[in-house]
Amino acid sequence: MVCRGSTQVLISLLLCTLLVLGGCAGGRNAAPVRDLSGAKGGASASKKTGSGSHYVVKRGDTLYSIAYANGTDYRELARLNGIKAPYTIYVGQQVRLPGRNSVTQAATVSKTASDRKAPTKQAVAAVDRPKGRDYSGQTPKGSRSSDSKSLPAKVSWVWPSRGPIVAGFSAAEHGNKGLDIGGRAGDPVYAAADGKVVYAGNALRGYGNLLIVKHNDDFLSAYAHNRRLLVQEQSWVKAGQQIAEMGDSGTTSVKLHFEIRMRGQSVNPLQYLPRR
Repeated sequence: MVCRGSTQVLISLLLCTLLVLGGCAGGRNAAPVRDLSGAKGGASASKKTGSGSHYVVKRGDTLYSIAYANGTDYRELARLNGIKAPYTIYVGQQVRLPGRNSVTQAATVSKTASDRKAPTKQAVAAVDRPKGRDYSGQTPKGSRSSDSKSLPAKVSWVWPSRGPIVAGFSAAEHGNKGLDIGGRAGDPVYAAADGKVVYAGNALRGYGNLLIVKHNDDFLSAYAHNRRLLVQEQSWVKAGQQIAEMGDSGTTSVKLHFEIRMRGQSVNPLQYLPRR
């Protein structure tokens, strides 16, 4: 009896041990540990991300285009990252994107840059960072603001196209943030007000060939889906000047998508454009 009892105890202990080990193994399978350090993706300039996210600058980006794509004011983006006028950014630089608590976030981006020489036509576009120098938000001797020419305090608006409105403005979260104006391929696209071109390219997904014009410290305007751009970054334009040809780049039909941003936020262009 003693032997049989001892055997039963040993069997019971063995079963308990197997159950414990089996439970541990099952836990490992249910919640595996993954290394996300090499995961693809990340912050995109074409959509807003949450607090603490970053965007890695690509060639052709400007601070204005990154701010535009993320629905924020370029000055807030510059302040958050310690980038001084004339807002030079560098390929590979990490730009912190504002989230809900961006006002209290510190500018911690490594080697934030604003060092450059006097502006050229492509000066504010992202360029390769020179090696062997520390760019830490210091403005070099002899540099000057890219807004060397005075921007108007008051903006006088004109229509950017003579075509009909095919889609109006919507303040809904995923609504149309501007006006869609119809026309034929090659129709002229006009600057809606005096200003300076701060972005000319096609890096923003969904906008095709895009122009962004800065009118003063408060207002930007954007012109998307063009067939051809007729002005370069840093060009000064006058209201009514042709700046592009209408097209269907980044969309399915020929149209101009026109937006006005006030301090980074989309506003209804009909509140500012003259009545037809």
